[in-house]
Amino acid sequence: MKFLVINGVNLNMTGRREKNIYGSESLESINGEIARFVASRGHAVEFFQSNLEGELCTAIQNAEGVYDGVVLNAGAYSHYSYAIRDAVAAVRVPVVEVHMSNTHAREEFRKNSVLTEVCRGAILGFGKLSYMLALESFFL
Repeated sequence: MKFLVINGVNLNMTGRREKNIYGSESLESINGEIARFVASRGHAVEFFQSNLEGELCTAIQNAEGVYDGVVLNAGAYSHYSYAIRDAVAAVRVPVVEVHMSNTHAREEFRKNSVLTEVCRGAILGFGKLSYMLALESFFL
């Protein structure tokens, strides 16, 4: 199996911003752990990060027929991007939404995601392990 992990807006700053929420590891380091996790199960993973909404939509659309599953952390776009929501709804590849923080324990606006209802599921609040838990769901 082959997977795509998509990270959205501001996630390139992981390890440098709000360390009390997101930790001190860089996104590159987290991606390395994810790659080792997936490889240990005999599968492959690729990564994409962008701060641009349209680029995230294109990555989701291009996943169709290429990947067996997508793990999507759209960051703040999760709370209001109907464009990303429509991209997820338009493809047949299963998408699992992830957040490193527990969005329900944060600001009021973070408690709602417009993506959740079109995703296969959502994992949140387990830091970098949220990605591994999402990927594990594809192996069940």
